[in-house]
Order: sequence, then structure tokens, then C-alpha cells
Amino acid sequence: MATARRFWVPFALVVVVLALALDLWNRNEPIGIDFHTYEAAARVGLQAGWSHIYDQSLVAAQQMNLVPGQTVQPFLSPPPVAWIAGLLSPLPYWPAYYVWAAFTFFVFALALVWASSDVGTVRWVAAGAALAPWWLMHAVHLGQVVPLVAGGIVLAWRLARERRDVAAGFALALVLLKPNTAILIPFALLVAGRYRAFAAWAGAGAVVAGVALATMGPSGVSTYIGQLIGPLPAGANSLTLEGALGVGGAIAFGLRIFIVAATLAAAFRLRQSPGLAIAAGTLGSLLVAPYLHGSDLCLLGAAAWLVWEERPALAWRVPIAAGWVVASPFVASSALGLGLNRWPLVELALLAALVVEAWRPGRERAPALTGKAEVRTRAPA
Repeated sequence: MATARRFWVPFALVVVVLALALDLWNRNEPIGIDFHTYEAAARVGLQAGWSHIYDQSLVAAQQMNLVPGQTVQPFLSPPPVAWIAGLLSPLPYWPAYYVWAAFTFFVFALALVWASSDVGTVRWVAAGAALAPWWLMHAVHLGQVVPLVAGGIVLAWRLARERRDVAAGFALALVLLKPNTAILIPFALLVAGRYRAFAAWAGAGAVVAGVALATMGPSGVSTYIGQLIGPLPAGANSLTLEGALGVGGAIAFGLRIFIVAATLAAAFRLRQSPGLAIAAGTLGSLLVAPYLHGSDLCLLGAAAWLVWEERPALAWRVPIAAGWVVASPFVASSALGLGLNRWPLVELALLAALVVEAWRPGRERAPALTGKAEVRTRAPA
């Protein structure tokens, strides 16, 4: 076993480094297009007042002023995204973009390294592997905010694992940057008995809502809500149930209700394993979301990584490793790569596996790591 480990760990490290290098090389999307929108909204807020950040004509004018040749798109993200982007407004646009891209990447990367229950080189290999699937660098190239959400999820797991539930709830406040991708996670922790984590998250959400109301006023908030309940963004349904299964109407609604119920029931049954409860909440959130983009698959990667960490058995790790190969730039950019509308089926399969695990006869119910446990030891699985 030790001899095999001495071979496989360096080999895996080389594969992960090559995958990351290939990710950096494959840059075929408009660079910074999403950060371009965030920064435009931030500058509207700073110059015209935060109540105007959802005035799409003003946002479009700022976008054209920032990068004349860049595609213009509406700003529909929550207000905190514009607030954070506003911190970079003193910089010229391109330096601001590169600072943002580096920040979002390293928040997720450092969260993975810090949260991992592995030690030594294996810790770095596990973290690097979670960064290698095509969707993370795709998100970074776009200047997406979703790597921060993924980082918050990973941090919340480490903190919940140590029974630092209030801190875990505050880490999950990053979900508020893109709630459509991860909204079920706090509720999964609630049914798993992590009441303080849920209360901390809810408290953070109340503070954000209060600041938004104070800075945007009732008219600004009303404008935002009106745009959210309007037509959904075009071309963002490939990763939804509608895009993956070809369903709609009452059937899609019924499936979403069933997925929410299955997610929360599994989280309750898996309450001794906070990582599995969080993973179930992540997968359920992705599956019931009304619209998603490819970059949002960062959260699928985070969920799979949590399962990998909490379930070292080959029955779990072999399928996850196979999924990693398919998501890696070695395969994703080839003819063998999965289309976007196939990834929800992967999410369904992983969620179904967690549901089966939750009701598996004889499943061990060992306690998760507590704050008194050695941080570098693996949680009982």
C-alpha cells in the first residue's frame, strides 16, 4: 500500500498540474464579460446612486464606456456583487479585472487547501484536482462571482466539521452573492440540526437586506424584484431540468418539489456528516434552479469534493474520479466531452447516491469532527 501511494500521489500531482495548465491555455470565451457587468453596475451606483444599479440603460452606458467592444448584458446579480466590485473602481478596468479574477480563484483554492482533511502532498493534490475541471477557469475568465460561493461552501464545511456553527453560517453568507445556485444549503444544515449555522446565515441575510433597502430605497428594491420575476435570461436553461429532461410546466414544478423534499430528507438522515448534508443541499439547489450557466458547475465540483473528502471508500471515489476525468480539460475540450444539458444528469446521479446512502441499512452514524478533535485527522466515514 505504501509503495503504491508513493507512486500514485506524484502521478496524480503531475496530472493535476497539467490539467490546470491546459485550463489556462484554453481561453476561448470573451474575457471578463461578467465582471464587466458587475463593475458597470458598481460605477452606476457610485456615480448616480445605488438605487439606479438596476437601471439597465445606465448600466449599458457604463459597460460601453468601460470596454467599448465588449458585449453588453443586463445586471441581475444581488446588490452585494456590485458593492464588492465597487471596491475596485479606483483601478483602471483591466487591472481591476485581473485583481478580481485572481481574488476569486485564490479564495476558492485556499478554502480547499484549508478545509481538506488530508495532509502533506495529498492535501495539495486534492485541492488542485477540485480546481482543474473546465468550469472553474471558465468562471475565472468570465470574471464570475460563483467561485466565491464555492469557496464559502467549502469553508462552511470545515467550520461545521469543527462545530463552529456560527462561523459556518457566516461563511455561507457568500451564497447571497448568487442565491439561485445554492439556496438549499442553509436549509439542509437546519434540518441536520445545525440551528446556529442557519441562524447566523439568516442574520447575515437580514443585514444584507437591510443595507440594500437603506442604500437602494424602496424604488430600487422594487425595480430589482420586478426584473427578477420578469422573463429569465435567454440561453440559460441547458443546465436546468427543462434543458436536461425536456420537461416543463407542472411536471417540472413537481420534480422540483420532489427534489427539494429528497434533498432535505437526505440532509436530515446524514446529519452526522455535515459535508454530505452540505453536498446534498448544493446538488438540490443546482437541480431546482430556474436558470444556470456553465460557470455555475463550480458548485457541482465543490459538492463532489465534499463527498470525496467524507467518503474515502472506492465505491464513492472511483465514480467521482471518473467524473473528474470527463470534466477535466483533457476530455471536456474533445469530442468526448459532455454537453451542458448532460451535467444535470450527473448531479441527479450524485444526489441519488446520497439519498441511497442516507437510507442504507447499517450505515455508520459516527460523529463528525468536533472543535476538540485533531483538525488534520479525517472525519469518521
